[in-house]
Amino acid sequence: MPTRVYTHSDCLAHVTPPGHPEQVARLVAIAEALETPAFATLDRHAAPLGDMAEILRCHPQAYIDRVRAAIPEEGYVSLDGDTHVVSGSWNAALRGIGGICAALDAVMAGEAQNAFVACRPPGHHAETETAMGFCLFGNIAIAAKRALDHHGLSRVAVVDFDVHHGNGTQDLLWDEARTLFISSHQMPLYPGSGGRHETGAHGNIFNLPFPPDTAGPSFRRHYEAEVFPALENFRPELILISAGFDAHRADPLAQMALVEEDFAWVTGRLCEIADEFCDGRVVSTLEGGYDLPALGASVAAHVTTLMEHAR
Repeated sequence: MPTRVYTHSDCLAHVTPPGHPEQVARLVAIAEALETPAFATLDRHAAPLGDMAEILRCHPQAYIDRVRAAIPEEGYVSLDGDTHVVSGSWNAALRGIGGICAALDAVMAGEAQNAFVACRPPGHHAETETAMGFCLFGNIAIAAKRALDHHGLSRVAVVDFDVHHGNGTQDLLWDEARTLFISSHQMPLYPGSGGRHETGAHGNIFNLPFPPDTAGPSFRRHYEAEVFPALENFRPELILISAGFDAHRADPLAQMALVEEDFAWVTGRLCEIADEFCDGRVVSTLEGGYDLPALGASVAAHVTTLMEHAR
């Protein structure tokens, strides 16, 4: 089975103010990186619009209505100091939700071994009733809830290696005993959460903070010593990945020092664990990554590794 990629041109219509790091050019860089002959066998799909019922798995109707009402006909509206919306932002956000739900459904149906969703805005900072950190809705938490409640899984793991703590995913899954949420991230750094003492209502949250300047060897040692054993003990039936590439040494928003090979390595190890416990089922979605050349190269390494594990 091939690796699937979901994206949509609507995600280019979520235009941020000039100089904003979460920009349209991120998806352009990813598209260019995945256009080489090495990716000719990718199974490419347009991300559908997400259903309101999917958003309601994690966010109340009042919050959804508030975001929808904030979308302007022209110009920008700021939901916080970092998070801005324009006329195209609503459909872009729905494509991200629809894309990850379609990817999940394809993997669960055996139509794809694994999948990567290249949509924006990202989602892992969006809390239950708060848009923040460039994010409107918690895409990956929504997918986790769909896997549990629609597909009937009992144990879903979410691994977030974005350089910023996935506070939104943590908030949305805090009380969900059927999930294991693991976030590795730089600390101190925005949003300021993600300490080891934050363990969830059921011991289902595992935060792994790294100091600035952490490079690949230390990152790999801690994953081998802590993250992978936690996953193996949990025995997930599905692994979801919040794939942020801003822990790259070239990224302007943080101070970690990973390179493309580190992202390929962690992707490969997660796929190996998925092979052991989940029949290889992995769904990944784009989060951060703000140096455009590093982002393109890192996504290429990530997707190449997913392709290598498709069977």
